[in-house]
This record gives sequence, C-alpha cells and structure tokens, in this order.
Amino acid sequence: MELWLDAASFPNSEIMPCPAERVLLARGDSIPSWVDNPLFACDDGRILDIQDAPIGAHVDIGDSEGQDAAKSLVGMVKWLVLTTGDWQMIPLENLVATAQGSGTMLVARINSKNTARGAGFALQTGVDALLLPPDNEEIWAEAQDVAAERLALRSNAEESAFEDENSELVSVEVLSIEDGGVGDRICVDLTSSLKLGEGLLIGSSASALTLVHGETMASEFVPSRPFRVNAGAVHAYVQMGNGSTKYLCELVAGDEVTVCDCNGNISTAIVGRLKIESRPFLIVRFRHSESGIIGQTFLQQAETVRLISSNGGARSVTELTKGEMLLAMVGTSARHIGKNVLSKVEER
Repeated sequence: MELWLDAASFPNSEIMPCPAERVLLARGDSIPSWVDNPLFACDDGRILDIQDAPIGAHVDIGDSEGQDAAKSLVGMVKWLVLTTGDWQMIPLENLVATAQGSGTMLVARINSKNTARGAGFALQTGVDALLLPPDNEEIWAEAQDVAAERLALRSNAEESAFEDENSELVSVEVLSIEDGGVGDRICVDLTSSLKLGEGLLIGSSASALTLVHGETMASEFVPSRPFRVNAGAVHAYVQMGNGSTKYLCELVAGDEVTVCDCNGNISTAIVGRLKIESRPFLIVRFRHSESGIIGQTFLQQAETVRLISSNGGARSVTELTKGEMLLAMVGTSARHIGKNVLSKVEER
C-alpha cells in the first residue's frame, strides 16, 4: 500500500518533505525540488502525470451518485482517488469489492487517524494508497503503521487473486437431513424452460452452493413445471448470470441467473417472477472432503424438490439419506454484496 501526499489543497510553502511514494499537486503548481513522482489534480476531476497524460480520476463518493460514478470508472483508469462523506467505510468497501481484479487501484483521501486504518483494511484487503494531508503528524504515523501491517500480512491469496476460486461442480457428501421448521420458501419462475438435469445453484453459504433441480419431472400427483425451481428459503444465495450471488429474497423479475446441468455446463435464464409462501423445511448439511468446506441448504419438505446426485440423477429431498453424494459448487472467496472479494469469511 502506498502513501501519497495531498499537496493539491495546500500552498506549496506549507509542503514539507515527507516519506510519500507520490505527491498530488494542483495542476499549475510548481514542483518542489524534493518531489520525484508528481501527479496533478485538475478541476474537472482528471489526474495527470508529469507528461500531462491522464492516469486517473478523482471522485467524491459522499452520496450514491458519486459511488456509482466511481464504479463506472473501474477498469477504465489506473487510479481512482476517492473522497468520502459522512459515510466512509461502506462506500470504500463497495469500491474495494468492485475494483478487485480490475486493474484499477484505489486511493482514499484521509482526514482522520481512524479513517487511515479503516481504509487500509477495508474488506481485509484495503485500498491501494492513502492520500494524506501534509500538516498532521498523527495521521502520518498511523498511516505508516497501517502500511507496515499490510506489508507483513500480505498473503498468497492476495497475490493469486481469484485463481483458487472453483467454478466446477464437485461431489459433496450428505452429512444429515434435519427438520428445518417452517419459513418463507421461494420458487423461482423463469421465462424459459429447464431440461432434465438442469437447475439453479443454491445454498446458505456463498462458498457452498448445491445444484437444485428444476420441476421438470411429472408425477401422478402433480404436473411438471419446467420453468420453476423450488429454490429454498429467503436467506439462501443463488448464483447470478455474471457469477455474483444474490439472496433469493433480492431477486426481481428481469434478473439473470446461472443455470447449470449435471455435467457442469453453464447457461443463463431470466427470472419471470417469484412465488413466496410459508412452507415446512428440511436442512440438508453436506461436506466437500477435499477442501473440508461444510455447507447447508434449506429446502421445502416436498417430494417434488430434488437435488442432483453425483451420478446425474435427481434425488428428492424427502428420500435423501446420510452418506449420499450430491453435486455442488464450492469455493474459498468471501462475498461482499454478491461479489467475490479476497477477504476471509466463515459462514455456518
């Protein structure tokens, strides 16, 4: 993590030499003799290097419009200098989650000692640089401590980004099937029909999603509903078409979700509506032996609700037994508002 000196808002006469990797000046300011890496802030928000080439932008994320503007620049600029308002941590966390893996680096303008630590460790990974005032030794001391801690705590996960995120179906072992009480169940109705062996990826943990089969199988008691997946409880995650997750209760008509089949083939479908009703649940607990990841999912206690076994067959949740093998998608990344982030999280 870099430390930058914020000289753009101060007269040059007040700027003293300091251990900063970069110095941000106002465009038109003279460059102090001790400055090796000057950058220049323009009135229109651009950040220029010494050759007047644009390398970034400054965005005030004090409101949702500013946050959205900053998100729209992720992946388009090298540096994003961020000024927060009354809300500091949540907007910074949202931008950290959005920028990870994009090539855009974040700089947080710091105006208090506490903000330095919060920004430096937002979502555990933190921003890429802190922009510090020239006249506050306490903030500089805290920022230097944070930078040293960041360096000491750098992990292999941070260097390898999302390379260990598993996007393939694996076999998981059923640990137990238990009474889950009564709660709000969501059926996800799609605008297209599913085939045998297809379903949605659902689970109580974003790192452990089971493949819940669509209602494509008819019986003597009920007709098939090939557009429907009886997905489970309102709190459960569902994988979206872009690889992020949402809670089932957050889905709306028009959302695009991931459809997966028993061979791991991925496609997408559009949500047409949700059907929410109070129903009895079963809790299916399972474990992936290789990673040790344990997950669970709440599913309606009904013969028409099926999970897909490791051999590709559809098993009714009411027939499942301990020791059976199911198909699931497991991973190690944490999530922040549905996006993969490099921080660690434990969900039980």
